Amino acid sequence: MALSTVDPVPALVVIDLQKGIAPAGSPFDPVVERSARLADAFRRHGLPVVLVNVVAAAPGRTDAGRGRSGAALPDGFADLVDELGARSGDLTVSKRRRSAFHDTGLDTLLRDHGVTQVVLAGVATGSGVESTARSAVDHGYHVVLATDAMDDPDAEIHDHSVRRVFPKLGETATTQEIIDMVEATR
Repeated sequence: MALSTVDPVPALVVIDLQKGIAPAGSPFDPVVERSARLADAFRRHGLPVVLVNVVAAAPGRTDAGRGRSGAALPDGFADLVDELGARSGDLTVSKRRRSAFHDTGLDTLLRDHGVTQVVLAGVATGSGVESTARSAVDHGYHVVLATDAMDDPDAEIHDHSVRRVFPKLGETATTQEIIDMVEATR
């Protein structure tokens, strides 16, 4: 479903754009650039910007095969990419699971700011972004997915999420469509 409206208090939630996942010069550069443009637009209008990073691998058998469960992440892995231009007024959430809502306090943080709608961007489309979108729906938020401000290392997974899953979870739009709607409603 295409973007129809922006709530009075939407929040931009940017997933896992950090140095260990999306360093400068990576295939995720376009996602970082578009996410930074969204963040600038939200900040310009005093709307919440939530920057999410992952600080540990989720435990369990699904991760054991990759040798990550319980392993320490390299120094600087969880640092947000500089291109996002993090500001002191931004909200930050560190997660240990795929969804930014799981055991992070994100729901309380958003509700404390009067947020009713979340705009999601980041990586990976079929993992952190999709899990967060599903959780946002379960928490009762209106969900907007910035489909050109997200990507996945697996193009088929990205395409499946964008074409098949996201239209069932919320509204989809490009970065520019979202910025135009935010500008028009402020």
